[in-house]
Amino acid sequence: MKKSGNTILSYLYEEPSRASRRINAIATAVFALLFALALFFIVRRFYVTGQLEARYWSFFAKKTTWRFLLEGLWGTVKSAVLSGAVAFALGFLIMLMRLSRSKLLRALAVFFIEFTRGVPTLLFIYFFFLALPSLGVKMSALLKIVLPVALSACGVVAEVLRSGVNAVPRGQREAALSLGMRERAVFLKIIFPQGFFYVLPSLIAEIVIVVKDTTFAYIVNYPDIMQNAKVLISNYDSMLAVYLLVAAVYIALNGALNALSSYIAQKSKMIKKGKKNGAN
Repeated sequence: MKKSGNTILSYLYEEPSRASRRINAIATAVFALLFALALFFIVRRFYVTGQLEARYWSFFAKKTTWRFLLEGLWGTVKSAVLSGAVAFALGFLIMLMRLSRSKLLRALAVFFIEFTRGVPTLLFIYFFFLALPSLGVKMSALLKIVLPVALSACGVVAEVLRSGVNAVPRGQREAALSLGMRERAVFLKIIFPQGFFYVLPSLIAEIVIVVKDTTFAYIVNYPDIMQNAKVLISNYDSMLAVYLLVAAVYIALNGALNALSSYIAQKSKMIKKGKKNGAN
C-alpha cells in the first residue's frame, strides 16, 4: 500500500485502482448529467409559468431596490455580529463555570448548556417577542432577535471553548505556576489564548449557524434582508426573483465564512506542525 505524504487518508485507504478511477469518473459524469437535466427542467418550468418574464426582474434595474436590499443586508450583518459577540461572552462565562472547582457552578453550567442546546431558537424568539412584553419588559426589535439567537448558541460556544482549553498541554500550566504566575493569569494569558486558537475554525462554523438563525428576524419585524425581501415581494409580486437573490447572498456570506474557517484551520495545522518540528 502506498503511503504518500504519510497522511491519515493514506493510512486508511489504498490508492484507487485504474478500474475504480474509471467507475468514479463515470459516476461523476452521470450525476453531473442528471443535475444538468434537473436544472433544465426547473428553468423550463419557470419559463412555462411565466416566472422569467421581464416584469418580474425589471425592478432590479432600480437603484432604490439595491439600496433597500443593502440596508437589509446591513441589518442582517449587524444582528449576526451582535448575536455572535453576546454568544461568545455568555459562552465564556459558562465555560468558566464548567471548569470551576465548585460542584454547584459546574452543575448549573451543565444544566444551562443542555437547556440552550435543547430548546429551538424559534421558541427563544417567541419568548422575547411575546412573553416578555406581556410582563412589561420592553426592548427594541434588534434585541428581540440578538438575545434569543445568542442564547441558543452560547451553550455550543461554551463547549467548544472548553474543548480548546482542555486541548492545551497541562505541562504549560504547571511550568507557568512554577515560575510564580497566578492561576488566573496563567489561564488568561497562556491557556485560553492557545485554546481559543485551536477551536477558532469551529467558532466560525458556529457563526454560520448564527447567521442562519437571524433569518427569524421577520417574526419581530426587524429590518434584515429577509424582511426587506418580503416588502419587495409584496410590492412587485416577484417571489422567485427576490428569494433567488436572497439565497445567493446567504450562500456567498456563509461560503466566505466557511472559507475563512478552512483557511484558519490550515494555518493552525501548519503552526502546530512547526512547533512539533521545532521541539524535535
